[in-house]
Amino acid sequence: MDILSLVMYAMISSFTPGPNNIISMTRAREHGFRSTFPFIRGVAAGCLLIMMLSSYFNLALYEYIPAITPVLNGFGCIYMLYLAFKIMKSTSAASESENNRKIHYSFWFGFSLQLINPKVILYALTALSVFVLPHTQSHHQLFGYSLLLTLIGISANLTWALGGRLFQRFLLKYERPFNIVMGLLLIWTAVSLIR
Repeated sequence: MDILSLVMYAMISSFTPGPNNIISMTRAREHGFRSTFPFIRGVAAGCLLIMMLSSYFNLALYEYIPAITPVLNGFGCIYMLYLAFKIMKSTSAASESENNRKIHYSFWFGFSLQLINPKVILYALTALSVFVLPHTQSHHQLFGYSLLLTLIGISANLTWALGGRLFQRFLLKYERPFNIVMGLLLIWTAVSLIR
């Protein structure tokens, strides 16, 4: 397995702007770093649940329909390319944060947000089907990779929250170049899968 590609994909998907990161950053900027902990714990629990469900969904497809493996890899690569171009064309993070001002930042809000967050669901399905399942179907390893992907995602939330206003200013100032670099790295990751 190309663990570097998996980690790069996970970091790019996790650290680019998304609902969880924007909410974490906004909450920390307005109410302090510690105020984000209940929300981030909920995000972590929801993320781990999605990772585990995605592992077993993909595993069932691999076991019962082996011919679907190349199709899943193809869809994974296409999704990564789509995500790369969407990241490079994305709108301002500041406009998204304005919409999140009146949200109650509880554990259950973070948990339920994960269950309907398409970015996290597609992240899980893609990472596990493209990077992990072609190399292992061990239940212990599936749990380990699900935990690794969750930890990378949560480290992104904590980084955005910790950065708060400082990271927000940097991102707003250099948002376009940052998104272009993240998009190009994601394209490189997708292309490396089909080599």
